[in-house]
Amino acid sequence: MGKIEAARHKVREMFGISFRHSTEFIRYEDIGAVISQLTGAVMRAMLVMAMIATPSVLLPGVGADGKQMVALIALFGGALTLVEYSASYPGLIEFRYAPPFNRVRFLSLFATVFLLTVMARGHIEPSALSELVNAVGTVIGHALDFPFSPVRLATNMLPLAATPEQFESALASAGLSYLISLLSLALFVMLLKFYGWPSRAAAFNVWVNLPTFDPTSGGDVVDRLNRDARINIALGFLLPFLIPQVVKIAAIGFHPISFASPQTLIWTMAAWAFLPASLFMRGIAMRRIADMIRVKRRQNGLPLPGIFAAA
Repeated sequence: MGKIEAARHKVREMFGISFRHSTEFIRYEDIGAVISQLTGAVMRAMLVMAMIATPSVLLPGVGADGKQMVALIALFGGALTLVEYSASYPGLIEFRYAPPFNRVRFLSLFATVFLLTVMARGHIEPSALSELVNAVGTVIGHALDFPFSPVRLATNMLPLAATPEQFESALASAGLSYLISLLSLALFVMLLKFYGWPSRAAAFNVWVNLPTFDPTSGGDVVDRLNRDARINIALGFLLPFLIPQVVKIAAIGFHPISFASPQTLIWTMAAWAFLPASLFMRGIAMRRIADMIRVKRRQNGLPLPGIFAAA
């Protein structure tokens, strides 16, 4: 009996040690995941702050009040990004765990803001890089400056009292911004084809990646995704034409936008080119998700409803 009790005690000790080791391993894995997520959120927040502050940092002659306002906006954008990417539950940012969607969008906006800032700085302090960027923007702007083109309509946002120098600067900025948006859209489509996004082999959580999409509001989820995709693509096509007209109409009742300030020109042209490209990407991504859900249903042989068809 003593030997049996000793063997039982030894087995209990062995299982207790292994259980403690497994618990500690799980705890270390959880801590590592939290640290990795927090580190990624901090890096993203810093990149967003750097992008927002780029014009005020690189452009000469920015006043102290303007720098303080930009710093406040940069801190707000960084805090929002940090909270969104460090949280475990979805918030406002879509496709948080579905790269390279947000990475391509951020690179597109950052490249637009940076190159437009370099171009604007070149008017005051010329350099080889600013001359190159200005030349590319001027060539693209004049090539796309034909009746009813998006670039021609973008220059219509200028007030009637704009000088020829302001017109040429706006034309080059519009051409460069539009070129970057088209290149980013082409890059996004190529990455989707190359990586097969979203991967059929891995799980794709629609609730986390599309927090603003309600799958229970009525109707089949695939049909609603396809409908939203068509709406986003249509808006992405129409916005380059509509935004200048809206700005022109708003200038009738309000003070027209003055492009005398380089920062105003930079952010206006960046938004004019980035928003349509972003909607195009969102529409393409939602269409791919709808196709993925349809394939999952076909593989399972059942019309799986709602969000769980994509998990």
